[in-house]
Amino acid sequence: MKFLCSISSVVLTAVSIARCSTATPFVSSNVVQTSSVDAVFGVGRGGGLFGGNRKKDSVADVEDKLKAESGETFPALSQEEVEEWLGHIPVFAVTDSNGAGVVLKPDNSTSVMYFFFSPQMANATLAQLKSTNDSLDLKLSAFSLGKIWYKILNNKDQQEIKLKQPGADDSEAEVFSGGNVEYRIVPDTRDLLGARMLLTMTPEDGEEMKKAGDTMTPELAQKAVEKAMTESPEFKENYNEIPIFLIAQMRMQKPASEEGAEPKTILPMYFSLQTMVSTWQQFMSAQADPDLKSMEPAINVMNLHKLVEMMRQPSEIDFRSCLLLPPIPAGAPGGAGQSSAAPSADAMGGGSTLGDI
Repeated sequence: MKFLCSISSVVLTAVSIARCSTATPFVSSNVVQTSSVDAVFGVGRGGGLFGGNRKKDSVADVEDKLKAESGETFPALSQEEVEEWLGHIPVFAVTDSNGAGVVLKPDNSTSVMYFFFSPQMANATLAQLKSTNDSLDLKLSAFSLGKIWYKILNNKDQQEIKLKQPGADDSEAEVFSGGNVEYRIVPDTRDLLGARMLLTMTPEDGEEMKKAGDTMTPELAQKAVEKAMTESPEFKENYNEIPIFLIAQMRMQKPASEEGAEPKTILPMYFSLQTMVSTWQQFMSAQADPDLKSMEPAINVMNLHKLVEMMRQPSEIDFRSCLLLPPIPAGAPGGAGQSSAAPSADAMGGGSTLGDI
């Protein structure tokens, strides 16, 4: 388990153990009963935590590990089902007092609106804008990822929108085709770095970090970071490439929604690498079996856009039994770091310029 701690300390700031309030994790019983201890996690010792062999792309790797043992093919999710699956995930954007999105112009030919998974990153953007003009009446607004996924982030037929200076009258607005505004969604930089590290870590790197253990040196950490930044085959951009983390062998049992119904077994997927690692460590530390307790899981990472594309096709993976867990903001119960005045999830919905999504 020291290797998990080592990699987490390199990628993430120290956070308290995240607790899942809806279910308790466990190792898939089918896998345990039919596999040797090493095969339970699909890896050998040393570096296997990150899959080691990256010859396959992330989609093929996940498909191989999650497909139903029965060989059953599950129907594709509809757009409405995908929107519902993403609906409880909050994202944050800078808006005016009416909830109209703030469009930035990094150059004369580009107009960009940003959505952030991290309220701290969104607050930093808000503070930077206010520092240039403290009279701007701007705020942070929360939106449902499900509501903006197709209508804004992945909509090639955007309607006309009005752009104007904050506080200006509508008569001063310029009308643009919606396609002229680029919408970018930004992952937490810690999780983006974590994804890059997962895809560049070799068994040799893993052994080196395991040997270092609690005595991880700045030089070793810097070496791992530099490799991740320069050699990662995916997640090369700082926006629109959203990493999703999962441990194929981890399951949670969701309580029955109705009296007399059976509890549902679900596969958790995480935006936060630290939340997933902490949840796994907490579960494993409570195990009585010494062989199981000492095992290191194979962590998978894939792009959220690719995941949604998979869900829209018939698949041997039962995506209706997967649960996407939102990141825990720093400063929130179970989170860490400095607090910030972020909107609550209850405020998700947005303002008039975003089309009352």
